[in-house]
Amino acid sequence: MYIAFLGPRGSFTHQVAQQAFPQAELVSYDTITEVMKAVEQHAVDYSVIPVENSIEGSVHETIDYLFHQAELRAVAEVVQPIFQQLMAPSHSTDIQVIYSHPQALAQGKKYIDTHYPQARLEATASTAYAARFVANNPDQPFAAIAPHAAAQEYGLEIVAQDIQEMSQNFTRFWVLGNEEQMLPLTSTSRKCSLALTLPDNLPGALYKAMSVFAWRGIDLTKIESRPLKTALGEYFFILDAVNTSPELLDHALKELTSLGISYKILGDYFIYQAQ
Repeated sequence: MYIAFLGPRGSFTHQVAQQAFPQAELVSYDTITEVMKAVEQHAVDYSVIPVENSIEGSVHETIDYLFHQAELRAVAEVVQPIFQQLMAPSHSTDIQVIYSHPQALAQGKKYIDTHYPQARLEATASTAYAARFVANNPDQPFAAIAPHAAAQEYGLEIVAQDIQEMSQNFTRFWVLGNEEQMLPLTSTSRKCSLALTLPDNLPGALYKAMSVFAWRGIDLTKIESRPLKTALGEYFFILDAVNTSPELLDHALKELTSLGISYKILGDYFIYQAQ
């Protein structure tokens, strides 16, 4: 079995892929879109991609590609606790440039502003890519924000530990594929993720869409809007619904259709906890 992940080795996505598929062959890709395309084009069996962080919110590259371009579904979700480390080739305080994924830079911004206010921030495709780049330039005043595994992978020293702004820092990762996959992790509950498109001529369309779930007692754990990319002020809405009764959820989806509200299922999956 082949599993695509956002690389290189040592990224948080790599950690999740290792835990979810301990016996599989892991294949690294440089961008989230490339990871998703890998399973879409049948180059791998499953792809592991980040979808939302508890501090920085949704990963828009993931959501937008799944809604606008792909016919893929999440078949499992893994929730990974996130601990960000500041690392460099040596334990130096002369750090002029800090590299990392945009979300990791945002998560560590308070620490950086306090301890390295002069440092320039540079975004990279992943945390592990940043760590590898810094390791390949040991003579430069560079540092990276990345997980512990990246420091071990690329021989970097930890300058500061757990620099994320909030202790309760978690990222949701989706496993994309064509068939549901049970993972060797502890599962908690089941959810269904939907993308809704509302009709222009239906007054109170969003309220009516929410009512479809509310009167059935279906718990919505998330609602978020994203641009439709058609005209200014036009959006689609992402919903996460707790799926304790597939039959009840199916009735809700049928009522959405009867109201003229179109939807796309982004995933129907068990939620697993990573270490």
